[in-house]
Amino acid sequence: MNISPYSEKNTHNFKLFSNIPDVCKTEPCVLGIDEAGRGPVLGPMVYGIAFCPTSKNGDLKALGVDDSKQLTEAQREDLLQKVLDNNDYIGWAVDFLAPCFISTSMNKRGKYNLNAMSHDSAINLVKDAIQAGVNVSEVYVDTVGPPEKYQAKLEGIFPSLTITVAKKADSLYPCVSAASICAKVARDRALKEWSFPEGGESGDISGPWGSGYPADPVTKKFLQEQIHPIFGFPGIVRFSWKTAQKIMEEKGVKVEWEEVEPEEEENKNPSVSQYFVTVAKSKKGEKKSTAKMHPYFRERCLSRVEQF
Repeated sequence: MNISPYSEKNTHNFKLFSNIPDVCKTEPCVLGIDEAGRGPVLGPMVYGIAFCPTSKNGDLKALGVDDSKQLTEAQREDLLQKVLDNNDYIGWAVDFLAPCFISTSMNKRGKYNLNAMSHDSAINLVKDAIQAGVNVSEVYVDTVGPPEKYQAKLEGIFPSLTITVAKKADSLYPCVSAASICAKVARDRALKEWSFPEGGESGDISGPWGSGYPADPVTKKFLQEQIHPIFGFPGIVRFSWKTAQKIMEEKGVKVEWEEVEPEEEENKNPSVSQYFVTVAKSKKGEKKSTAKMHPYFRERCLSRVEQF
């Protein structure tokens, strides 16, 4: 799994697809979806898929794939290599969501939250697999949010597929376990190989930065040391995380933006009442006095109708 294109340009999202095995184009396939790096304050969130023919699901299970969180780094690397070695019937893809993309999406005025990003990444990976020729028949997903709602959403988008959304799907379905391993290894490598364009040639920014999780002491130390009072953190940090925001509030320069009220032009928004005339009520037996007709009506040769 060569992720160097992302490592070289880690400020942008990146998608990496394996070759599609021929058997996956002709036989019905199961496809699993899982993510890695949803909670960390550092680095990308990575979504992964893994797919194989339904008839080979037992072979995939026999490789020993399991929930990546239950495995050591060495075990994950070993299992990923097994997935790569069996490319005659296993295919995969990973989608890197860069930390700066996550930050800007969550901080902009029309917020694009993490659940929406997760759903869109998973949906697009399935669409990409189908477009690439994979004969997808069953999809298994480790849930984000309530599984019933997520499953209904996916079934609406992919009505011809059998969809299963479940909690702990990465420990229940081999294809999801394989996807979990692909995503986790890809994220770990991206974090380990992170380059800092903000550091320039001087290399001002240096590690270690740890696992990226807010509770990691190494990550905490990195955040405290690498904050700039004006420019904030380097691009590896998700500015939208409360951990980062709290440090920014404590160590950053506070700026107050003055809101200038725009000057309203006279009669820019005229009242609709200007287009009507007021007729004074008369006492019984007296003639009514009528106000002058508005130019709008006169210019269009319109006359007032008082009796029908």
